[in-house]
Amino acid sequence: MLIGLGTFTVIAKYSSPRFFIVRLEQLERRGFFTVRSARTFLINGFESALNRSSFWSFVVGVTTAGGLSYWVSKRITQPLNKMQDITQKFASGKLQERMPTSDITELNELAISFNRMAQSLEGVEQRRQELISDLTHELRTPLTVVRGYLEELAEGQIEPSPELYFRLVRETRRLERLANDLQELSKAEAGYLPIHLQGVNLVPLLQSLVSRFADQILEDTVVFKLDCPSDLPLVKVDIDRTEQVLVNLIGNALRYTEEGAITVKAWRDKQWVWVAIQDTGMGISQEDLPYVFERFWRADRSRSRFSGGSGIGLAIAKRLIELQNGTIEVESAVGVGSTFRFCLPITDSKG
Repeated sequence: MLIGLGTFTVIAKYSSPRFFIVRLEQLERRGFFTVRSARTFLINGFESALNRSSFWSFVVGVTTAGGLSYWVSKRITQPLNKMQDITQKFASGKLQERMPTSDITELNELAISFNRMAQSLEGVEQRRQELISDLTHELRTPLTVVRGYLEELAEGQIEPSPELYFRLVRETRRLERLANDLQELSKAEAGYLPIHLQGVNLVPLLQSLVSRFADQILEDTVVFKLDCPSDLPLVKVDIDRTEQVLVNLIGNALRYTEEGAITVKAWRDKQWVWVAIQDTGMGISQEDLPYVFERFWRADRSRSRFSGGSGIGLAIAKRLIELQNGTIEVESAVGVGSTFRFCLPITDSKG
């Protein structure tokens, strides 16, 4: 505004009188009137009026521009100052604050992105606290058992026996399994877990797993079967990681199915091969289904703790399937059973 007004003033001051004189000379040549005697007076009057109008134009323009600039700057800096205050609260651990909406489109988009980031941070912090709480709970039980037995042995209250040593070994194995699962989950989520994708025929793998787990079923109340076509197309997967996922899902089905049937089913759907593990076990309530693949989640805490599950096997399975460009789903109903299924991409004819 200052440059514009200054340019206007300079041009008007030095150019307008000359243009005015030219116009007067044109009028004089046409014979309307003689202005030679009044030329100086007219020019001075013109310059005086021009200077006065330029001055007031400058004053009014600068005042208006300054006021408008101040108002606009306040509208811009106020949300930014608010964001600065919120970030300082974030630094002190208060993650519940959110940015208000703004009438300025760009600032409103910034506020939306900021709130999304804040919500993500709050979720991460909440999961971190839950992880610490769950991990502490998981470690406390075996450590308490081991400490109790060792104190009683040291005080001579119980006699050493193979059964006692077996209990101690079982609890230490639980700790070791928990540590290994946590390490593997951490690597998988960080992207450090090596995945070697190649064309694989899943039929021999499914047949081998069904045969292996069928031999572990001692009761006649559970039927283990495979439903899989022999011409299943090749899928692009890591065979070891896929087997790890299947072992986890089949093991869970065996753990929670006391009677009925467990079916391993595979089929093709467009460019995907789906594998499902269906059981007629205790099932999962609808309220718990959204949390099935979270760390340390359990449908029946007491039962799975007794069976030795770490509570993070499904979280590992989900991440392993995602690393192989697939997805995993679950359907379940209490008293009816559960169906865990995942899909894997079909490889092309060249492998």
